[in-house]
Amino acid sequence: MLSSTTAGMSSLGLDDPFPGGLGLDGPSDRPVFVIGCPRSGTTLLQLMLHSHPRIAIPAENRFLLAAYTARCEFGDLEDRDNRLALAEWITGREAGRFGDLGLDAAAVTEEIVEGPPTLGSALGIVFRAYARRFGRQRWGDKRPGHVRYAGTLLRLFPDAQFVHLIRDGRDCVASLKEMPWFRKDVYHAVAMWREAIDAGRGLAAWLGPDAYYELQYERLVADPVEELASLCEFLGEDFHPAMIEPQDPAPWVVPSQKVWHDLTLSPVGTARVGAWAGRLEPWEAGLAEAAFGERLAEYGYEPGDEACRPSARQFATFTKISAHRRLAHRKADLQERRRRRREPNPVRCLLPAATGPQVPPAAAAPLVPAPRAPEAPAVPAPRIPAPRVPDRFA
Repeated sequence: MLSSTTAGMSSLGLDDPFPGGLGLDGPSDRPVFVIGCPRSGTTLLQLMLHSHPRIAIPAENRFLLAAYTARCEFGDLEDRDNRLALAEWITGREAGRFGDLGLDAAAVTEEIVEGPPTLGSALGIVFRAYARRFGRQRWGDKRPGHVRYAGTLLRLFPDAQFVHLIRDGRDCVASLKEMPWFRKDVYHAVAMWREAIDAGRGLAAWLGPDAYYELQYERLVADPVEELASLCEFLGEDFHPAMIEPQDPAPWVVPSQKVWHDLTLSPVGTARVGAWAGRLEPWEAGLAEAAFGERLAEYGYEPGDEACRPSARQFATFTKISAHRRLAHRKADLQERRRRRREPNPVRCLLPAATGPQVPPAAAAPLVPAPRAPEAPAVPAPRIPAPRVPDRFA
């Protein structure tokens, strides 16, 4: 479902990020970012979108935001040696998970060095190469945490579109508790869902229906054809039946070590809807419902019979942790504003718009790696004005 309209921006005192409109004609190549609370089904949606014959969305990476945070360290990207250092940093760090993309690091490095001298261009080259691997014209990225960094992503890719997947917060909390990589407690898990919902509200009002779209996990798995058709309309794409079979590309896209995504190898189903009832303690469910407040009802989630009222001490603990998280976010925002004052270059992507298929149509089957296509000339060709980003979305 579409969220707010652009009219909501003026009530919040936010600027229109796309003054004069986008002015895009023909098939879109706007980047697509899938966002949401962790364990809300974003990997499932990633695979559904990756099953579209024009879109490629890789496994989660750790180089995009890290490169943006470290951007001042690479110096002036007009200098070829600095672009080489950036390219080697992106492709060579194991922590960045570039290796999960299945790309030729040397070829990507060369393309970045020969490309436009901005960070967004370098990162766009990586994602464009991934799309080219599958014969796709359009790329995207999926990481739940991007919901807090939409402003950063819009500085890099001003024409980006955001798809926010929302799931019952109690199911997200229950699933987070079981993840081997989640090192925090239930209080943090509850806070994460509430933060994601509140961030989504702000983005809906700021970006409007051209750049922000919400859908719910429960509706997606119950009626994937209807929900994906509506999503494709938002993206400016035709619906493709392969999108309802996300288990097909899963072995190619989801790294095998991520065993917590094993359900993506199975057909879409509703078995995990409402599973929190048997996985949360009554006080945990009660804490979630109390902390979420009207946010649950807003999306049609009913209170559970299994929940019980949390104790005053439990709710006080949540309030304290939530406040500490907000303070940490504010400190991070302040550090980011300081970094912006030291930026040696603009950061926006200057890659030219994609023109035509990246590979011959016969080679663009969803599960067959495509041969490398000739590279488009690296000529700066920005498509739209850069948005003015409110600090709270930086």
